[in-house]
Amino acid sequence: MAAQLTIIGLGQIGASIGLALKNRRDSIRRVGYDRDASAAKAAQNLGVIDEVKNLKDAVRDANVVVLALPLSEIRETLERIGPQLRENAVVFDTAPVKSVVLEWVKEFIPEGRFYLGLVPALSPQSFASTESGLKVASPDLFKQTIMVVDVPSGTPREVEELAFDLAYMLGAKPMLTDPVESDGLMASVHVLPQLAAAALLNATLNQAGWTEARKLAGRPYAGVTGGLAYFDDPVSLRTAALGNRIGVVHALDILLASLKGLRDDIENNNEENVAERLKQAFDGREHWLDDRSAAEWMNEGGEKIDVPDFGERINQIFFGGTIADRLKKKK
Repeated sequence: MAAQLTIIGLGQIGASIGLALKNRRDSIRRVGYDRDASAAKAAQNLGVIDEVKNLKDAVRDANVVVLALPLSEIRETLERIGPQLRENAVVFDTAPVKSVVLEWVKEFIPEGRFYLGLVPALSPQSFASTESGLKVASPDLFKQTIMVVDVPSGTPREVEELAFDLAYMLGAKPMLTDPVESDGLMASVHVLPQLAAAALLNATLNQAGWTEARKLAGRPYAGVTGGLAYFDDPVSLRTAALGNRIGVVHALDILLASLKGLRDDIENNNEENVAERLKQAFDGREHWLDDRSAAEWMNEGGEKIDVPDFGERINQIFFGGTIADRLKKKK
């Protein structure tokens, strides 16, 4: 019998997960929900999911639930689905910040159900696109990438292995972390770029000269400020920044120090230092893009071992009594 995997949120991330699992329909039944009913229907027509249901029905029989939602929608969704989750159900989310989500999970997810956080990295082929949503979903979105797996303390091994299986099936290599470590990484590479874009906008919009400057602002301005346009909504970004204050403040301090160093070198007309700073930045970006495209880290640690079929892993979790019962026996 196929295991039911429910995807809540059928934008680029959620729909790409569904497409990547399309050839697993013998062992996984993909059920979907999106608050935009037309988007959910379109996803079904495109083969992203096998069936559309309302939120409660989509969750009630699910073995696995994936929340592919903006951070601003996760708390409310957890509150709504918590009472509907069957025993042993596993809930994943794909939000960039985990510590705050973990607090919501503790508040709304009953005992005997399990939560793990996923932080997917997207394929470099998607970097140039400014599109979002279902229309840019791809079964290859996660291929040759690293997927962070945040494992809260006390998570049963079977559940942890299920998360690794899912990452492998999506074409990614799982990287085990905890929420604190994961949030520290995402503070600098996800939250900081968006806050930097916000700061640039606040420093230029409606300031002296903007009436004329807005007529000239072009690709450099659009490119840098695009960090605020194509990713998190304002509420999600605010929640991510305040929910990860220590990591974000540290990242901002480093950025401010870098800006001050550049500012001082320009003020002092230090041509050599300015040239070196810019060269390091240009070269560093090229090196990073080359690394991301090559993805040589996928081979680190040896080749991936064969893993059980996802449906088989689900059966392992549900077979022979509940995980909670087995944990009690061990105690």
